[in-house]
Amino acid sequence: MKRAIRLSVVAVCVGSVTVSAVERYEPTWASLDSRPVPGWFEDSKFGIFIHWGVYSVPAWGPKGKYAEWYWKHMQDKDGPTWKFHVAQYGERFQYQDFAPRFRAELFNPTQWAELFARSGARYVVLTSKHHEGFCLWPSPDSWNWNSVDIGPHRDLCGELTEAVKATGLKMGFYYSLYEWFHPLYLNEPQRYVAEHMMPQIKDLVERYKPSLLWTDGEWEHPEELWRSREILAWLFNESSVRDEVAINDRWGKETRSRHGGFFTTEYSKHHPGDAIGAEHPWEECRGIGASFGFSRNEDAEDYASTRSLVHLLVDTVSRGGNLLLDIGPTADGRIPPIMQERLLGIGAWLKVNGEAIYGTRAWAKAPTSEHVRFTAKGQVIYAIALDWPGAEFVLEIPDAAGDVRATLLGYEGPLASRVDAGKLHVAVPVLAPNALPCEHAYVFKLEGLE
Repeated sequence: MKRAIRLSVVAVCVGSVTVSAVERYEPTWASLDSRPVPGWFEDSKFGIFIHWGVYSVPAWGPKGKYAEWYWKHMQDKDGPTWKFHVAQYGERFQYQDFAPRFRAELFNPTQWAELFARSGARYVVLTSKHHEGFCLWPSPDSWNWNSVDIGPHRDLCGELTEAVKATGLKMGFYYSLYEWFHPLYLNEPQRYVAEHMMPQIKDLVERYKPSLLWTDGEWEHPEELWRSREILAWLFNESSVRDEVAINDRWGKETRSRHGGFFTTEYSKHHPGDAIGAEHPWEECRGIGASFGFSRNEDAEDYASTRSLVHLLVDTVSRGGNLLLDIGPTADGRIPPIMQERLLGIGAWLKVNGEAIYGTRAWAKAPTSEHVRFTAKGQVIYAIALDWPGAEFVLEIPDAAGDVRATLLGYEGPLASRVDAGKLHVAVPVLAPNALPCEHAYVFKLEGLE
């Protein structure tokens, strides 16, 4: 069996540059899985997902379904998507005819990036190519089916990458391994991988130097057909982002929660046998509504409230995960106002309470509680109450001992606290509703817990 080749180099400083240990990874899972998930990813906790493409033109799906699957769902001639399509566009209107209508004329990458920064997100993941195969960059392997050759006539990946990096956020890309109707994929998948997919991935990585590569569409074939171990060995050893890039676990129909980088869940759904827990980095992805791509068939009640999204973030981080929250822009390049409002609401909460989220880990000794979640950073514990606790905040912590110091994030001054019979009692300041430090959830910082 091949082993990872490790070339150890003693860390030295040359001016302000630090040269650290170097490793070379073999194209085996034993070697590739030994590479740690980069620390920036685990510390970031909150990212923005973006589904945007030709499917953003019809922007429609049945209630509860993914609108970005429009072309695939059109194939069911008895299904609701085909019936909608015929009624709105006619039987002779092909999916490809939507591409010239995907113009992105109102797309302002700087405004997008500023919104993401205000949301409190630390990284962004854009769909560079979804299962429809349309690329948001001038891919030489997708002639006339990319955003420079047709539609916007703009390098959408490049423009957003520049704007996002200018704000200090990390930039990443979603990339679908498969394409529903690519002739090579349907007839000679091995050639598709060698002649189309692999060159595209390398072009995307070297052109934009992303900090994250988020693959999908892997489920029809094992990782051997996708040549995933070969791609990852190149990514970790040869690519220009080898020291920073984070990857997920979607590299073959058998790899989720087993191989790759961080594990993934989707709308809180696990695949059978998934091992999601605080012992391995993981990420929950979902839309603000029921679809990733923008759906004109969704109403206000289909969107999660700011409160529920803050609680989702808190719960996910308390269990050791990241939240990748999706937005679906419109075909002309606007982020719907309801999505902006939700992101700004999360950002307002994080502005007060980000200390309890960024750079934290799950607390191994956290007691089970319906209304409280816990995170930890070194010796500091954050108890996050999902509701305002009233006059006294009581936590059942059997191991609590000593002098516990308690403060409330967003409120000046210490809080009186005492330990009694395995319970921590914290006196809560009496505040009018409009004087609370924030909305949705309240963070008590605890120091001195053993």
